Amino acid sequence: MLHIKRNLGYLFFNSMSVLLIGAALTTTPVQASDRIAAPLSGATQWLNSPPLSMEGLRGKVVLVDFWTYGCFNCMNALPHVKDLAAKYRDQGLVVIGVHTPEFAYEKVSSNVEGAVRKLEITYPVAMDNDYEIWNAYRNQYWPAQYLVDAQGQIRYQHFGEGAYQETDLMVQNLLSEAKSGVGASKR
Repeated sequence: MLHIKRNLGYLFFNSMSVLLIGAALTTTPVQASDRIAAPLSGATQWLNSPPLSMEGLRGKVVLVDFWTYGCFNCMNALPHVKDLAAKYRDQGLVVIGVHTPEFAYEKVSSNVEGAVRKLEITYPVAMDNDYEIWNAYRNQYWPAQYLVDAQGQIRYQHFGEGAYQETDLMVQNLLSEAKSGVGASKR
């Protein structure tokens, strides 16, 4: 079930609907000049890391992963996110989980801390209880992934489960660009 948050409530799509609209809704290549990555300020707490900033991460490829531990789809996508973090950490990928709660119990720090421990998440997690990072990215989905190149431009976004191989290939491409000095500002 893909969760889409709207101002007036939540829309839920069953798996058949996601299959029907999946190609149009889930993955969007983004032109390098389209969007500068939003700041990470506004987190109510950071886990596994001191507070991070997009400015401080320049030169690195960043995967911003919006999730919440109560979301079934997020839990299905989590092994892939963890795999990317482990596989490409030494090559310059920084994965940041942005835990944005859907329900009140997901705002409780000890609940999120416990989930991060139980799920063995070792990369930085920003608790976004006030939806400041969510709103800065104009995000509407759980899970949602944004890939940011070394110059701070959003280059890829994916909503929902799946597209794991495509995401992996995009990470490889952005890491290759960063290593060679090619990127959004040099296109």
